[in-house]
Amino acid sequence: MKGKKRLRRKLPGRPLKREMQSLTRTIGQPPGTLLHIGEQKTGSALITVFGYDEAHEFHCTVNSLSECMAWKEWPGVLWINIDGLHDVTLIEEAGRLYNIHPLTQEDILHTGQRPKIEDFEGYLFLVLRTLEVDPASAEITEEQLSMVIGKNYVLTFQEKPGDMFQAVRERIKSPGTGIRKRRADYLAYALIDAVVDSYFLILEELESHIELLDQELFAASGHDTFQSIYGLKKELILLRKSVRPMREIINSISRDHYKVIDDAATWPFFRDVYDNVILIIETIETYRDIVIGMYDTWLAIVNNRMNEIMKVLTTIATIFMPLSFMAGVYGMNFRSMPGLEWQWGFYALLGVMGLIVAGMLVFFRTRKWF
Repeated sequence: MKGKKRLRRKLPGRPLKREMQSLTRTIGQPPGTLLHIGEQKTGSALITVFGYDEAHEFHCTVNSLSECMAWKEWPGVLWINIDGLHDVTLIEEAGRLYNIHPLTQEDILHTGQRPKIEDFEGYLFLVLRTLEVDPASAEITEEQLSMVIGKNYVLTFQEKPGDMFQAVRERIKSPGTGIRKRRADYLAYALIDAVVDSYFLILEELESHIELLDQELFAASGHDTFQSIYGLKKELILLRKSVRPMREIINSISRDHYKVIDDAATWPFFRDVYDNVILIIETIETYRDIVIGMYDTWLAIVNNRMNEIMKVLTTIATIFMPLSFMAGVYGMNFRSMPGLEWQWGFYALLGVMGLIVAGMLVFFRTRKWF
């Protein structure tokens, strides 16, 4: 297919065997045991701090959470982001600083959590799945984002540094923006909205691959095409597993009236996120139906080509059956056979064979068998 890049997509998601082997390390451990489960995705933890109100803003990178003690009573909004979850001591220190329950700390360190929302005394705990497309390999990578929402602070825990929240950081740095005028629950909304927006980028990427694969499907329906269809199917399953629980989370925020969420001021924004999540889920289901249809089409094309091959081979075999019979009869070692002594016998036999072939071809053609 000229002018088009053939699809070569890797299967997404972390290996199930490796994940199960990691989870077996927790067998026999008491609840709340702090043990990192997952891949070490950054060499050293990175701690960034943003503090702001309508008139002031500061941001910095710190080496230890103990340096954040001075901002604990900050009257504005404080956002502490931690990149790197393999440092168990750091997570434990964050738990002591903000009175985070040991079970919450355990969930932060277990990076295979399903997206969920849990209400604790003094804070709200969220687990989300973030998805990004690797520009080099076009592979979708999955990570866990844990979020602790307090009355005047938000703590986020990521597996590795990324620029998914860069737009939120720029809005915080800019004076006069809406985020500077609101509380921590609005910051949580902005971060969740950034995660949901990243899903739209994934859908856009998948849509382009589906369009290319749809064109390639009828041009070359080989094993590579099947692998591409199967890879798209796996990616849509991964995306659906990450997005569908988001509907439950956003719906729960509006239904259960959490203390750290200002329903009157912030809920309209969460409702907008909810609408986007519903749109994404419906789009995923549509893409999934398209990919399943492409898979059925691929099977039909392969079967049709196989039938065409079998039809040609059957036609050839049928034509040669009477020819083989006649050659076999006159190839027997009998001394007395009609026509053996006739000088034109060989040519007459060839002529009869030719007439048989022509007659069979005309018959097959009239029946539209080829």
